[in-house]
Amino acid sequence: MKKEILLPTSLVEGVGEAGCDEVGRGCLAGPVVAAAVVLPDGFMHPLLRDSKTLSERRRCEAREIIIENAVDWCVAEVSAVEIDRMNILRASIMAMHRALDGLKKAPGHISVDGNRFEAWRDVKYTTVVKGDGKLANIAAASILAKVHRDELMSSLHKAMPVYGWDCNKGYPTRFHRQSIKDYGVSGWHRMSFSLLK
Repeated sequence: MKKEILLPTSLVEGVGEAGCDEVGRGCLAGPVVAAAVVLPDGFMHPLLRDSKTLSERRRCEAREIIIENAVDWCVAEVSAVEIDRMNILRASIMAMHRALDGLKKAPGHISVDGNRFEAWRDVKYTTVVKGDGKLANIAAASILAKVHRDELMSSLHKAMPVYGWDCNKGYPTRFHRQSIKDYGVSGWHRMSFSLLK
């Protein structure tokens, strides 16, 4: 029998800690999306893990579990146009700040996936490298952000099917780059990125 993976809920219990993560940094098109999630103290579930290790079906299942049980949550975007105005690191942090802004109540602490962040208001934060595989609240944020962005890119695919966004979700696959070469760029492409090698 396969052992269930149960991640600790947060770094600091009793303060309403928010886990934050973003998705879509390496994409050639579409927004960067972030989520902030506050889970009940001690909350654990085997589907709360790095979103990349879950199938699409499992991620959607996990999203429903998160929404049903979270104390608070928010998903936010920074558009391709905004990414082009700054840089992807600043845009990723801005997306996480927007997600935190969308919470009903300011968290008492923030745990952030990765090693780069900028202070949000006066709330203390901790960066956690590969945090989506170490803390349930960051894993939950990873899942909400990824499902949201994947659904958005699948929706955009219906309007612009030539790029194959239903499959590549905007990442720089060979097919996506060839489609840019064949059909040009769309209004959803990040013009500051190297769209063609």
